[in-house]
Amino acid sequence: MRQNLRDMKAVQEPRKEDNRPKRRHIFLRIDSWIDSTVWSAGFRLGEWWEDTTIFFRRFRVRGWKRAFFEVLGEGMTLGAAGSVLMLALALPAFEETKGNWRAQSDFAVTFLDRYGNEIGHRGIIHEDSVPIDELPDHLIKAVLATEDRRFFDHWGIDFLGLARAMTENARAGGVVQGGSTLTQQLAKNLFLSNERTIERKIKEAFLAVWLESNLSKKEILRLYLDRAYMGGGTFGAAAAAQFYFGKAITDVNLAESAMLAGLFKAPARYAPHVNLPAARARANEVLSNLVQGGLMTEGQVIAARLTPASVVDRAQVKAPDFFLDWAFEEVQRIAAPFAQHSLIVRTTIDMGLQQAAEEAVESGLRQYGESYKVKQGALVMVEHGGAVRAMVGGRDYGESQFNRATRALRQPGSSFKVYTYAAAMEKGMTPETVVVDAPITWRGWSPQNYGRKYAGRVTVMNALARSINTIPVRLAKDKLGTEIIAETAKRMGIETPVRTDKTMPLGTSEVTVLDQATAYAVFPAGGLQSRRHGISQILNYDGDILYDFGRDAPPQRRVLSEQAVSSMNRILTQIPVIGTARRAALDNGIITGGKTGTTQAYRDAWFVGFTGDYTTAVWFGNDDYTSTDEMTGGSLPAMTFKRLMDYAEQGIEHRAIPGIEIAPAKPAKERSAETAKPDENALPPLVRPRSLSADVTRLLKKIGDTFEKAQPLKARERPGGKVAVLEPTDRGVNMRTMPGTTNN
Repeated sequence: MRQNLRDMKAVQEPRKEDNRPKRRHIFLRIDSWIDSTVWSAGFRLGEWWEDTTIFFRRFRVRGWKRAFFEVLGEGMTLGAAGSVLMLALALPAFEETKGNWRAQSDFAVTFLDRYGNEIGHRGIIHEDSVPIDELPDHLIKAVLATEDRRFFDHWGIDFLGLARAMTENARAGGVVQGGSTLTQQLAKNLFLSNERTIERKIKEAFLAVWLESNLSKKEILRLYLDRAYMGGGTFGAAAAAQFYFGKAITDVNLAESAMLAGLFKAPARYAPHVNLPAARARANEVLSNLVQGGLMTEGQVIAARLTPASVVDRAQVKAPDFFLDWAFEEVQRIAAPFAQHSLIVRTTIDMGLQQAAEEAVESGLRQYGESYKVKQGALVMVEHGGAVRAMVGGRDYGESQFNRATRALRQPGSSFKVYTYAAAMEKGMTPETVVVDAPITWRGWSPQNYGRKYAGRVTVMNALARSINTIPVRLAKDKLGTEIIAETAKRMGIETPVRTDKTMPLGTSEVTVLDQATAYAVFPAGGLQSRRHGISQILNYDGDILYDFGRDAPPQRRVLSEQAVSSMNRILTQIPVIGTARRAALDNGIITGGKTGTTQAYRDAWFVGFTGDYTTAVWFGNDDYTSTDEMTGGSLPAMTFKRLMDYAEQGIEHRAIPGIEIAPAKPAKERSAETAKPDENALPPLVRPRSLSADVTRLLKKIGDTFEKAQPLKARERPGGKVAVLEPTDRGVNMRTMPGTTNN
């Protein structure tokens, strides 16, 4: 009985081992389904591919047709790759349009020099911006016939015109025609600089297409006529008509229109107030262009040929255009929040120093440019306190408006070493600290000294004075690190991003001339921030002061310790005496400090120096980065510095360089003995005209200081109980009685 019950229970409750075969069967089914599905999919894909191949065999071509389609296929492949490349190139160009690029037209600025004399204008005077429909028809035709005959037919880039220009240039063996359209020139004026690089030309092309897509032809033409530089410090055809002819742009005749149209190509060369015969010859070419382009007949232009335009006699005082361009950018930055954008701006520029700076650069290039194979130079002079007194952005503003003082990024060479040594002085080193000049390898790089010689154990003063290369690299490797050096340079005033690679201590990270002048000005300022600035005051036409540098600028802060500055000044003032900058030493015993810089292959030559009164950075080189003929910072840059600073230091009270006493002036006998054998390589000196004697100048300054320190005026009681009030006014002191009283 019990056995039967156990058998029945076994039947009702199967054992767990019996489930295992069932699970194996399930996994086998799943595996079988996967195999069959994959095989079926592959089989069907193969069938589809075979059917597709059979279908496309109908379109198979042979012979010349096959060659055509092969080329077409390759073209589509290259076109796709080219489209990706074009997009990559276009993105940087379109970044230029992100800002408010129309904002320049919101400003109309009249600039004054440091003494209140008018020196130029920037921005668009709204009343002078005339709509295209109101301009004379012959002016529009003259501009288009000369600058872009197919303006209304192309979409920013004229490929036919470009091909024609290339053909004509090939025939002539040089550049006789330009291929840029009017829209491309506007793109350059609005967004780019005049720097001659492939990158700029690529951006210019894309921006021209962007302008054509976003503006009408009339808007493009109006902007071009309003923004182009027309010589004589004028921008826009309306301003040029007033400057050259003394009349509104709507009143110019055909001869005057032809002369204006001829200025777009080279405003400095064809400016009529500078070279009237050249301007008239150029205007005659414009008249010929009108006839050749079919816009006018010879009979219509014959009167303008026989009676060329006459111009208003203008004093030939050059406007400081490079400085004004930079100052205008500063005004737009400072005055952006102001409700009023028609402004009068008092700048820091000293026109006497500016003209001397321009003459120093130009005379250096004229005298030594051919022998050194150098074509360009730039200079910035900053007075103690940060005021920019002179700025030269290139040899000829009319030929190129690219400001090499503020925009050109060039390697500073050994002139960058001062930031390494300044950082070392902050760490406790002194000019007497002994360092080792010996071969060194850092991250696989082995820098060499000039002449490939090593001096062994030398002092820091000797190392910087002789511009030894291995020692700043050794300091960066063993004691400082490139991050600390870069931070020191930025703190002193270098605004350009500083690279921190291993070669940076030798000056491979690019800077601007303005940056160098700003940073070096920390040394004569005793370690305080130099606070460079070109704007002293901004006023509206009611005389209200909207901005004052002394009131609104942040206070100076210390960027180098007094110990570090004193040590650096002791070294830098020895470089014009025993170092590489002996041609920068000034006359009359005025102490000078500074450092030369020469880059690899002699592409750039620098001298950045200072006295207690001024700091000046000088650069010479070529726009296309070609090498000079072994020009060093101790040659032409140092001589240019000396010529300008000898002029600037005449007739003023000299400040001492912190940590350095002012050397007494040399006796007349010593000066005459020195001048008896002049340096054959020196530039001729500039003589500063004297308007006041030194004694009178000191007396006037003393009187001015007395007035500044005087107590404010107070009311006092007059006889009869009446109160007289003394009030300071712009014409002196005014005395009035209080309300309710009368004057006796």
